[in-house]
Amino acid sequence: MPSQRFDRYTRLQIEDRDNGVMLITLSNPGKLNATDAAMHAELATIFVDIHNSPEVRAVVITGEGTAFSAGGDLDWISLQVGDHRRTMAAMREGGDIVRTMIECDTPIISAINGVAVGAGLAVALLADISIINQDTKFTDGHIRIGVVAGDHAVAIWPLLCGMAKAKYYLMTSDFITGAEAERIGLVSKALPADEVLPEALAVADRLARGPREAITLTKRALNHWLRQALPNFEASLAYEMLSFLGPEAEEGISALREKRKPDFTR
Repeated sequence: MPSQRFDRYTRLQIEDRDNGVMLITLSNPGKLNATDAAMHAELATIFVDIHNSPEVRAVVITGEGTAFSAGGDLDWISLQVGDHRRTMAAMREGGDIVRTMIECDTPIISAINGVAVGAGLAVALLADISIINQDTKFTDGHIRIGVVAGDHAVAIWPLLCGMAKAKYYLMTSDFITGAEAERIGLVSKALPADEVLPEALAVADRLARGPREAITLTKRALNHWLRQALPNFEASLAYEMLSFLGPEAEEGISALREKRKPDFTR
């Protein structure tokens, strides 16, 4: 059974499965699992707890219902605009999500069952193995609301799909299908919707049954590529938070709330 350290999580539903596999389900009912303050804070600590739990040999993370995580909760994001204290708190947690995923020795598999945006997308793509619904669409949506792409993308997108594709998608915020994401190397596998979670659990079970130390140290060695990218990530995260204090974020979030096209030229 999982350690009692996992009992405090509410936005992350924890399920203990066979062979030391843990299933984590992002849960924000009625909001397509959008990242609110509670979920963001829990994502900033869950991977430390996993790393420190020897009984957990592999982790699968997915979303409740038909979505993985539909971006940041607007009520929560709006509070950051022009608020230095809230913005700094979000920056600390955002940095912790990325750094703790990189430092977590336990294999992490994402089962991207539906739309993924924002911090949810960071978790989906920073997972060691990512399996996506081939028909779903996702985007790094920062540019759409007038802020810098700072959650994770500067660190890992160029490594996964190359600089040309990374620049295109991060600077335009175009949506990408799961099938296209597999083609350009952003994800490990794209499958029909009903196969995504079963395949992720099967991969997790295979890793959990495998040679633990060999798998752990292979992951640790590969993640040195990401550690080298951490200065780039830290810069992008700081730029993102700086942009929350400016007029473009205010216009972008207002436009999203009002269901209109933003006007960033005024």
